[in-house]
Amino acid sequence: PPRTPARPPPPPPPTPPPPQAGDPVYARGSNPTWDPFEDALAALEGAETPALVFASGLGAAAAVLALVPPGGVVLMPRHAYAGSLALAADLEAAGRLELRPVDIADTPAVLAELEELSGRFGAGRILLWLESPTNPMLEVAELSALTAAAHAAGARAVADNAFNTPIVHRPLDAGVDVVVHSVTKWLAGHSDVVLGALVTRDAALRARLLAHRTLHGAVAGPFEVWLALRGLRTLALRMERSQVSAGLLAQRLAEHPAVRRVRYPGLPADPGHHRAAAQFTGFGGIVSLELDDVRTADAVVSAVRLWLPATSLGGVESLIERRRRHPAEPGTVPEALVRLSLGIENVEDLWADLDQALRQAAGER
Repeated sequence: PPRTPARPPPPPPPTPPPPQAGDPVYARGSNPTWDPFEDALAALEGAETPALVFASGLGAAAAVLALVPPGGVVLMPRHAYAGSLALAADLEAAGRLELRPVDIADTPAVLAELEELSGRFGAGRILLWLESPTNPMLEVAELSALTAAAHAAGARAVADNAFNTPIVHRPLDAGVDVVVHSVTKWLAGHSDVVLGALVTRDAALRARLLAHRTLHGAVAGPFEVWLALRGLRTLALRMERSQVSAGLLAQRLAEHPAVRRVRYPGLPADPGHHRAAAQFTGFGGIVSLELDDVRTADAVVSAVRLWLPATSLGGVESLIERRRRHPAEPGTVPEALVRLSLGIENVEDLWADLDQALRQAAGER
């Protein structure tokens, strides 16, 4: 009998397009829990491309420093986050790059450095690292002028915006190429996560930073990012409360007999006041004060009851710390400098506790 003709084989299924950077095919590259946080932070910073969340602020900083080609140079504030300075110094010791610490508040000096380096290194081999206000000296840089000069010299400009947050300032509007955040601090705001983030308006640059995060493994835990998104929802309210408290305490501390000097851009007498007023929408929630000596400073930190002695900052609780107790802190930071991070407690309670600690420490001398 005649055979039934064999059916032709079915056509092969269409070949799916290769996964694009950021597609959630593998959680180390991207995942749906990160997306809302990265979109929200980008919107706050005024970027159309999503932010990139990292396992830590230092992980984010490492991705940015990796943009510097071998043999390049990094200009970094002499007073900056100690982790960023230590990482850049470690890369210099390995022969990876050259580190040039600068007084970021001295605009003519930074411009001179950029001009000298542009002739020596050429385009694409220089990175200008900005931090304003600086940690813990609270110096204020002229961000737009320095960024414009960096670009004229063929350099990239990056800004650590952990102190200000986008509530107080958006460095991308000043022309900065990449914004760095320690999400651990103000953005998450509850002292319960360790995270970092980068924001840029340059899609190609973001792709390079994404590739670094994916390949080097500085990936954030989804639960931590979910907590950070929770904190981001109250960022504006927390920053408003912290800034009001910081301004009030800075004024009172400036008149306190036990305090030698107060550093806070919100004070009219502060060297960075006019720059901060011109560039920022506020003056931040960090106050630094200088006392007579190390013994007094340590006594104040030990005598407070409401303030918490701790290294971090930007949480709902107010923190106090003598910075030079850390060996990595630059030697130009005064030994008796105490950094205050204002939380959201009642400001009169905070003042009463700090005032009694200052008086007690002064009486022990």
